[in-house]
Amino acid sequence: MGPQVKALCARRSVLAALAAAAWPARAAAPFPSRPVRIVVPYSVGVGPDVVARSVGERLSQLWAQPVVIDNKPGASGIVAFGEVRRTAPDGHTIYLADTATLAVNPLLHASLPYDPARDLTPLTLLFRATFLLWVGGASRYRSLIDMLAAARRDAGSVSYATLGNGHASHVAIESFARAAQVRMLHVPFKDVGALLSAVATGEVDFTVMGVNTVGGLAASGRLRALAVAAHLRLSSHPEVATFVEAGGPDVVMHPWAALVAVAGTPSAVLDQLQRDIATVLADVQVRARAEQAGFEITPSSAQAVLDRITADTTLYAPLIDEGRIARL
Repeated sequence: MGPQVKALCARRSVLAALAAAAWPARAAAPFPSRPVRIVVPYSVGVGPDVVARSVGERLSQLWAQPVVIDNKPGASGIVAFGEVRRTAPDGHTIYLADTATLAVNPLLHASLPYDPARDLTPLTLLFRATFLLWVGGASRYRSLIDMLAAARRDAGSVSYATLGNGHASHVAIESFARAAQVRMLHVPFKDVGALLSAVATGEVDFTVMGVNTVGGLAASGRLRALAVAAHLRLSSHPEVATFVEAGGPDVVMHPWAALVAVAGTPSAVLDQLQRDIATVLADVQVRARAEQAGFEITPSSAQAVLDRITADTTLYAPLIDEGRIARL
């Protein structure tokens, strides 16, 4: 071996050693190393967006990195999560998922641009809300019993509004209708403002929404709550009876959301995300802002997210099998 070849080999050995020494440093680079994006499949200003922004602000302070809320509403989260799954699995993109994304869409759609079991890694449950059943202020239905009686007399005569096929409000109402053994007419809307206006004017008979969403319409009397879909009355609205107290079936409606990462995210990054998010969700101000928006913060293990998906899949599958919600 000539001197030049020996020198070249020696130089390569030195470079290889330097590269090997540098690799652990690169692999162990602090997370996050750039801005983090939380993709939210809801419009700006609605409850889930409010909670996401509150969480994002505290994470940004904790990480000394910007946390950007990227709103991608519509299509029950299909477009948003289909885009998220194509991002790098490095923890810098987080998705706010709900029962539609994780449980209902796979039941409804023969083809999806994502597979929850394959494409996501759960981090934690984020929050849950409570639905109330709302009618227009001048509605002919003065009680839940009145409305159910009308639905039993004439199938499809009572109409309800939701934000689309498979939306949390849709599966909640059909679960209620199934338990009450009635059939009702589904009227989907793309916009929450148009939906609430239709109910307030009597164009559609009722809907289910959280207190925070109906806002001034309830305060002005244009919307009226017939019952709350929970086992206990709300402390903020103690005058509103539960479904059972109002003569309805024992059905609860607690729409929920979770935070998930892209599948393949390194375990060290997942561990940090879970620790840091848990820290933020324990923050008094974050909890207070969520409560003001009508939500209860519900931090959990990753396994609890998977358990919730399984439970919802079992709960909602009969709605599709029986044709109450159309398969797409």
